[in-house]
Amino acid sequence: MAQKTTTTELIAAIAAATDTTKTEAQTFLDAFKAVTTTALHEGKEVQIASFGTLKPKNRAARMGRNPATGESIQIAASTGVSFTPAKALKDALNL
Repeated sequence: MAQKTTTTELIAAIAAATDTTKTEAQTFLDAFKAVTTTALHEGKEVQIASFGTLKPKNRAARMGRNPATGESIQIAASTGVSFTPAKALKDALNL
């Protein structure tokens, strides 16, 4: 199983890479999340050159089953996010 990078580790790495404080890196990360969330909520794609594209993905309502009881349940429509990595990211992962 792959290991996880925590938010704290990510903030420390951003601070080190940009020669800023952890507080400034936290502000940057929070702003990035807010802007990205707003754009996706508005139905827009978020394309980050050499990294990838985040797209809102609508899921229709559907019938499902409760695995514990076998009872049919209605699963509400929802919006998720799909990520398509850019070629540069794929290439970097497959050296």
